[in-house]
Amino acid sequence: MKILFIGDVVGHPGRKAVRALVPRLVESQGVALVVANVENAAGGVGVTPEIVDELLDVGVHVLTSGNHVWDKKEVLDVMGFEPRLLRPANYPANNPGRGTVVVKTDGGVKVGIINVEGNVFMRPKACPFQTVREALEIVRQEARIVLVDVHAEATSEKKAMGWFCDGKASLVIGTHTHVQTSDERILPGGTAYLTDAGMTGPHDSVIGVKKEIVIERFLSGMPRRFETATDGVRLQGALVEVDPDTGRSLAIRRVDEPLP
Repeated sequence: MKILFIGDVVGHPGRKAVRALVPRLVESQGVALVVANVENAAGGVGVTPEIVDELLDVGVHVLTSGNHVWDKKEVLDVMGFEPRLLRPANYPANNPGRGTVVVKTDGGVKVGIINVEGNVFMRPKACPFQTVREALEIVRQEARIVLVDVHAEATSEKKAMGWFCDGKASLVIGTHTHVQTSDERILPGGTAYLTDAGMTGPHDSVIGVKKEIVIERFLSGMPRRFETATDGVRLQGALVEVDPDTGRSLAIRRVDEPLP
């Protein structure tokens, strides 16, 4: 069974890439499940109910997020009511929504998705490792295949999560930096791993923002309102093949597709 994980979708250009490329990849690669990180899908920060519907309608099955999930207050109208939209599981328990879900593919295979956020160089939260340990115990009661989206800044924290989950999760994919890494591999216990899935959006930019704005901010030290760039749009992520009987991953390759 194949799973397509899509790196951080940024603004309208990223959503355009999802609309254009996801159906094509699903058909050509025989993808059974599509998961996308959408915390930057609304103008570069946050997500709205309309965008949630848009991405689900185009063929994304589960939407994960991260530190920008609350940046659009409208998300409160859907978070907690749409189980396929996740916020990090290690946020306070009284936050709206949830950080895990189990979905069933059209072929009848159950897949669990866990979304956590790192603590290194980010706002402190509950320990992501303890949170994943507890979530795995619950999710694996229903599903052999489990995907973990670890939304984190530090490479070391994501690497540690990969090894921590080896043999327990089917795949561990990092998000947040918008820069795709080239360290995809199958760990000894059968867990597919990639430090960062990259960015689905405009790559003629500085991690999705118009490069002129970011350069001027570095030069002057003065605050500037960020604007999403528009050029060089690509869809990035990972395509993972998993044995549905064992939950072990068989292969992983990076995806880096330009918008036609």
